[in-house]
Amino acid sequence: MTAVLSATGLWTPKDSISNEELVVAFNAWSDKWNAEHADEIAAGTVEAKPLSSAEFVFKASGIKSRFVISKDPILDPDIMAPRIPERADGDISVLAEIAVAAARDALAKVGRDAKDVDAVIVACSNLQRAYPAIAIEVQNALGIDGFAFDMNVACSSATFGIETARGLIAGGTAKSVLVCSPEICSAHLNFKDRDSHFIFGDVATAILVEDESIAPKGAWEILGTKLATQYSNNIRNNFGFLNNAAPEGIGADDKLFIQNGRRVFKEVVPLVASMITDELANIGVPTNQIKRMWLHQANLSMNTLIAKKVLKLSGRKDVDMDMAPVVLDEYANTSSAGSIIAFDKHSDDFKPGDTGLICSFGAGYSAGVVVVRKT
Repeated sequence: MTAVLSATGLWTPKDSISNEELVVAFNAWSDKWNAEHADEIAAGTVEAKPLSSAEFVFKASGIKSRFVISKDPILDPDIMAPRIPERADGDISVLAEIAVAAARDALAKVGRDAKDVDAVIVACSNLQRAYPAIAIEVQNALGIDGFAFDMNVACSSATFGIETARGLIAGGTAKSVLVCSPEICSAHLNFKDRDSHFIFGDVATAILVEDESIAPKGAWEILGTKLATQYSNNIRNNFGFLNNAAPEGIGADDKLFIQNGRRVFKEVVPLVASMITDELANIGVPTNQIKRMWLHQANLSMNTLIAKKVLKLSGRKDVDMDMAPVVLDEYANTSSAGSIIAFDKHSDDFKPGDTGLICSFGAGYSAGVVVVRKT
């Protein structure tokens, strides 16, 4: 059985925060902190908190704004974090709710009913709880028979989810699988850290993966996939159920997102570029036949350099943004959902026979490539 991508779906929060808004809040917090610790700063026992700027944020990342579920608390210098009210156990969780919204968008695009789906995979970086699985909650909310499970491979969760769905279809376990990536990335971000407070946004995506025998006209054949992982501490999030057992003196900040950006850049770019090149060679698709690369939306410089390496462009030649479209400027880094947003928004111009690839990379390290061709 051959698996195809039948449709993608997208849910976007109504609220967005611009770089300018974010920086105003950060600088107000930083000024307040410095004033409260003026004596220690003068004595040299603590370092003053630096200020940020919209120009610094854009130069460092290529980000101009980000969508968030909880805007006002993030911009409050006395809070500087999202505040998402806890829901009763009988109510749908916020993660399941946004996953359902994205799933319904995908189903509607191809006239599918939820009862046509056999399985649900929720593949994302930040799961709301350990159990019951968010995927089972999504399955229940949509009224889907069959089975469901969660998986987490950080920023590569969606591509790993596509390959998992393809395997379920190839093995005859399912004919139609929803892969949902609800990402509330603002919840694990330290908004008091100048070097990372701007990185993430919130969103949800869904991908309908189906057997070609039931797929709609114009679906995307999966020509090949390649997955890779390599252990690294350079991107880390320590938040988890054992935090309450941590020794006294460990602050909350070390449980949030941290990264060594320079090392990530140096190590991940060649890894991903080589993986893409190797997989294209493995399935016999020349690089010049790739019309577009929907890359993970983490950092504009990383995407540009990966594209240059894959396309074998000289250092001075610019990458055509049509070849590697960017949604990072509007959405920021949305972890596993980023490459799927790029695909959702920049694939309508493909004609039958056109080939492209979806690529993700992130913490773990983890990386995934899915080569697709319009039918």
